[in-house]
This record gives sequence, structure tokens and C-alpha cells, in this order.
Amino acid sequence: MSPLTRFEAIKPFYVMSVLERAQELERQGAHIVHLEIGEPDFDAPACVREAACRAMDAGHTHYTHSLGLPELRQAISEDYDARYGVSVDPERILVTSGTSPAMLLCFSVLCGAGDNVLIPDPGYACYPNFIRFVCAEPRLVPVREEDGFQYQVSAVRAVMDERSRAVVINSPGNPTGTIMPADTMAALAELAEQGLPIVSDEIYHGLTYVGRERSILEFTDKAFVLNGFSKLYAMTGWRLGYLISPERYMPALRKLAQNLFICAGSVAQWAGLAALREAAADVERMRATYDERRRYMLGRLRAMGLTVAVEPTSAFYILANAKRFTSDSLAFAFDVLEKAHVGVTPGMDFGPGGEGYIRFSYANSLENIREGMDRLERYLSGLGR
Repeated sequence: MSPLTRFEAIKPFYVMSVLERAQELERQGAHIVHLEIGEPDFDAPACVREAACRAMDAGHTHYTHSLGLPELRQAISEDYDARYGVSVDPERILVTSGTSPAMLLCFSVLCGAGDNVLIPDPGYACYPNFIRFVCAEPRLVPVREEDGFQYQVSAVRAVMDERSRAVVINSPGNPTGTIMPADTMAALAELAEQGLPIVSDEIYHGLTYVGRERSILEFTDKAFVLNGFSKLYAMTGWRLGYLISPERYMPALRKLAQNLFICAGSVAQWAGLAALREAAADVERMRATYDERRRYMLGRLRAMGLTVAVEPTSAFYILANAKRFTSDSLAFAFDVLEKAHVGVTPGMDFGPGGEGYIRFSYANSLENIREGMDRLERYLSGLGR
């Protein structure tokens, strides 16, 4: 595959196309209600901002260890022990400039040309592109709305072959807002024990409103964990994430990180340390606010005739079935934007299985969500005329 062909295989992130058009309309004077983007509307906690200032004042603005600050890796290890009762050696933790570089490193050490990685359909839009970038193939596993958009292990096994190198799980999930049942996670962990590693995207851990999420590390140590500070701590712009890896892959990951990134930003790392140690009360306040928004939006969407068969109980997304209104989610999203001035994400962004669905983010104020729901209701009423 030529370099140009490889880049042509990478698809646009359509939610960004919606956002960019929304910004154009805003420059023209329109008031847009943003329900498309998955970014917390909160500022980073005060303890995080203060820690960053202290780091700069103390001159902690130089390269760190390529794996990340030892203090931060120790704190991440302690966090996984406290939350899940699992022991993670800090030497198995690689701190990165956001979770996306962690994903790139992970797939780079797992895959070669002609290999494949199993991913859910619908699932996070960037998974296929990272996999294609390392010259592997994303192998889609259909997940159904009535199953909470969760894997059926039989469906995973049906698409596995001798070139399968990993299966990706995302719980709590984007775009679905649902949590993988523990028995499903345990069954997938058996695949890992049989030689197919799990890549567990745990970026929305901590943002759960009913029940609790589980880490894959509770079930197997033959797994990679992707996580970070963007969602839980409202630190999107700080670009701070991490990868937990089986020990055998760490030498390769370390060499790749040294060459590609050198290290994550030093100031952001000190801020992340404060987030883990001091921001629990801030996290709980944000989590309670998201839950209030979730319950309000869910009720309004269902009242409008947008179906949500399984209640989303985590992250800050609702993936609603809009098939009674459209068979083209991209055109629908742009029409809602142009006519109702509400930004929403087309379900086709998340794979063929997402077509006919619309993702709504409640990472916005309740006042703005209420206005957005009112506008959407008027728009949908107009379609029925």
C-alpha cells in the first residue's frame, strides 16, 4: 500500500464537519446549541490549574522520563488499585499526550500489514482510522441496540481468524453511553487468555450513573488499557492520557514513544497528578450534574419519538434511533443544524451499524440542552406536516 493510498483510506470525522459548519453559522450571527461534541463544558478543577502554575513556577518545564513522571505513574497505579482492586506495576504504564497517541502506540506494537483488529459497529469513529494507519484492517463486529450495543461473544468469534491481533472494547461506550456486562467482559477475557489480547478503552470510567463500570484488568492481565484525564477531569486541552500494557510489550512501546513523542508535556503531568489526588469532590459534582442532564434529555428525546431501547447510564452520550425520521443520518444532522441551529452527530460517523441513529451529547448546560430540545421538537413537528 502506498502512503497516499493509506491516507485515502482514513475517513473524515464527520462530527468535526458538523462542528465546523456550526462555527461558520456562529460567525454569521446564528446561535447554535452544541449537542454534537463530546467535550465537558466545565473548566478543569481549581486544584489542577493551581498545580500547573506551581509546576511552572518551580521550573518543571523540561523533558520528563519517556514513560512519564514516576510520581504520576505511581498515582495511576494506586488509582487502579483503589477503584478495581488490581495491581499495576508503574513500569507497565506509559503516559502520553492524550489517549490518541496511546492508541497509536498500542496498535503499532500489535499489528502489521495484513493483520486485523476487531471493533464494535457502531463504535468510536477513530478506531478504524488508527488501525488502517498501521496497515491493518478494522474487522467490524455488529452490536445491536436491543443488546445495549454490546458484543455477543459468538459474533466476535464469528469474525476472528488467524490474522486477528486484538479485540477492542469500550465501556462505558462512545457513542452509546452503555456499560458492558461483567459476564461479557469475563467471556472476552477468556479470548485474551487464549491468545487474542483485549484493548480496553476506559476513557469514560468514573462517569457512570447507574451500576458501575469494570476494568478489563479485573478479568485478565493480557490486555491493554487506554485511559486519560480529558473526560473525567474536564482536561481536554491539557492532552494527557496513558496506556497500561502487558510487560512484554513495554520495551517496544518505550522505544516508539522516545522516537515519536519524547515525552508527554511536563506541566500537564504535574496537573494530572493533582487531579488524581485532589479532585474527587470536583469529579463528583460534575458527575451529578451530568446525571441530571442525562435524565432530562432522555425523557425529552423519547417524548419526541426518538427511540432509545436501552437506557444509557454512563459517559455523556445518548445514541437515539431516528429511523422513523431519516435513512441518511449525515444529511439529517446538517438539516437540523441549518434549520434548527442544533448541532448533533450523525450515527454513520460510528460505522455502518450507526446509520439511522443520531448521537446527542449532554456535555452542555441544562439551560442549553432545554433550548436545544425545544428547537429539535419544533423541527421534528415540521417534518410531520
